[in-house]
Amino acid sequence: MKYPFLQLSDVNAPYAEQLKEAAARVIDSGWYLNGNETKALERGLAQVCQTAHALTVSNGLDALRLIFRAYIRLGRLHEGDEVIVQANTYIASVLAIHDAGLTPVLVDPSESTYNLDSSLIEQAITEKTRAILVVHLYGTPCWDSKIKEIAERHDLLVIEDNAQAIGALADTPGLNGTNPTGGLGHAAAISFYPTKNVGALGDAGAITSSDTQLIDTARALANYGSDRRYHNIYQGFNCRMDEIQAAFLRVKLRHLDDESQARHLAACAYDEAITNPLIRKPEIFEGMRQVWHQYVIRCEERDRLRQHLLDNGVGTDIHYATPPHMQPCYEGTFSNPLPMTERLADQIVSLPIATITPSDAQAIAQLINTFK
Repeated sequence: MKYPFLQLSDVNAPYAEQLKEAAARVIDSGWYLNGNETKALERGLAQVCQTAHALTVSNGLDALRLIFRAYIRLGRLHEGDEVIVQANTYIASVLAIHDAGLTPVLVDPSESTYNLDSSLIEQAITEKTRAILVVHLYGTPCWDSKIKEIAERHDLLVIEDNAQAIGALADTPGLNGTNPTGGLGHAAAISFYPTKNVGALGDAGAITSSDTQLIDTARALANYGSDRRYHNIYQGFNCRMDEIQAAFLRVKLRHLDDESQARHLAACAYDEAITNPLIRKPEIFEGMRQVWHQYVIRCEERDRLRQHLLDNGVGTDIHYATPPHMQPCYEGTFSNPLPMTERLADQIVSLPIATITPSDAQAIAQLINTFK
């Protein structure tokens, strides 16, 4: 295959020597948990997201779970409270809400952004609504003045699923007056799954927030519920990040701007070169910084398009073919109609973006243009 969708060996090749040095540094240190590597990574993440704090954890799902559990411990959320979330997200967003005994309220996305449609939020609010989970899907910030105004007027917690958008900037300042994703709301979860823009060599995640109580509570919950050694104030979990993953991520985080710029150039090349009227391209928005975790196009004959590209040496993927409300584990759980979510699930195609040059994108675009 000339243009595979993603090969992690290619993603990590530019940093191979630095990653090996980082691994050796941790091995030689003799300290493998809760050490200097995780502390340094937390400082770096807080700087990127412009938050007061960051907490490294085991993965992105656990980051979300810990945020919800911590807000329950702090009395800001209670079992049965409703959390509004877009319906076309990855299932982890919904799993984390249910895990905490909360009720997810699914809302359709905007056709232009693929993110939560802010015009539909108000009608989804009930007397039980206590939070909004905004998902920065595909690397586009899910934030605008309407979401901010609704959250402030209804005194709602805003939690960010920032699994796909580290380094992105919203065009509207967040609740704390800053623009980077991860710092727009009250707390945010980050995933460092190996396929992410900043990917670990295994599972890893983080929480970012300027809420000191939230971070302290989540930190305790993530370490068996302990605030100090052998002193357990909560019935907690084991959700810590390994020192070796933190060391790897410190290497990758240093190159975040370069990674974001490379993806932006590839996205712009796709945008300019794809001219087939059967294809709907994602929008490039002025005033915000998208980081293009995925470059997602739409086609009514999606499966035929994918086969056409495969026959010509181009790998593709679908993010996501089956939305959460249609998964077997949630059969019969959600009854409200979600027409945009289901339409997108039938039409979306993710093109290679992680290691694609602008000339690669132009070549793939020409193949797309020959699809009939």
